[in-house]
Amino acid sequence: MSTKNDKGKPLAGLVLQDFARALEQVVEVGTFGAKKYSKHGWLSVPDARERYTDALYRHLLAYGKGDYTDDDSGLRHLSHAAWNILAILELEERETEAWRQGKNF
Repeated sequence: MSTKNDKGKPLAGLVLQDFARALEQVVEVGTFGAKKYSKHGWLSVPDARERYTDALYRHLLAYGKGDYTDDDSGLRHLSHAAWNILAILELEERETEAWRQGKNF
């Protein structure tokens, strides 16, 4: 009889399954951006973290004022906000990883 030891491993299903609808909305934002600009173009935006932070704040401000849908994309402001947070987090993680490996980011 074989066994599989999953003890201590991340439970990815808690995010992918429990938040599937929300993540799908974030995918829509990413798809919109890729069609409007280019696939993976967000990685080469100058001053990206600062600009994505500003975009995050704009979407949260709009949501806070009761405007739930972005006029340009037709998608929810909260979906755009989530995409921006993920972009900032991803850039920070890549920078940290590069730093740990002694590479320039």
